[in-house]
Amino acid sequence: MMNDFVCKIANLDEMNIKWDYEIEHSDKDKENWITWKAENIKRFKNGSIIPYYGVLDGKIIAEATALIDPNVLKDISDLIDDKTAYVMSFRTIDEYQGKGYFSKLFNYMVNDLKSKGYKKLTIGVEPTETKNKAIYFKWGFTNFVRKSQEKYPDGSIIDVEYYYKELEK
Repeated sequence: MMNDFVCKIANLDEMNIKWDYEIEHSDKDKENWITWKAENIKRFKNGSIIPYYGVLDGKIIAEATALIDPNVLKDISDLIDDKTAYVMSFRTIDEYQGKGYFSKLFNYMVNDLKSKGYKKLTIGVEPTETKNKAIYFKWGFTNFVRKSQEKYPDGSIIDVEYYYKELEK
């Protein structure tokens, strides 16, 4: 089954499909997803992000995004430079979680960013997301940078811890 799984950099049509899926499947924060879709389509068009998708039998089942422009988000501009990418938006459709698909996509993203000259990756995680935090530590995001808060489009505020990992040569 993994043989039918393809990792790729998404195009605009695929991004619209994936974001529409997220909006349709959101329960309480639909307005956030609508705002995030518009922001990410704009970022893609101006070259500020690289969206990575995992596609199984023609269906987008996993995604990750690399933010590569330090001017996009003021609160994380210190986490991005010409050799450092901020990775975010790690999602896998529930029924495909725990089967190795996202790990394959993550490795594809890391190798692509290394080939583009990036030496370091940064990531943000909510302190209460212990499962995600353990996975990120396993992947090498063990160097603490700082704590901060992030404001969602609906005005809610979350705590975030930022970590980095050096990319191997």
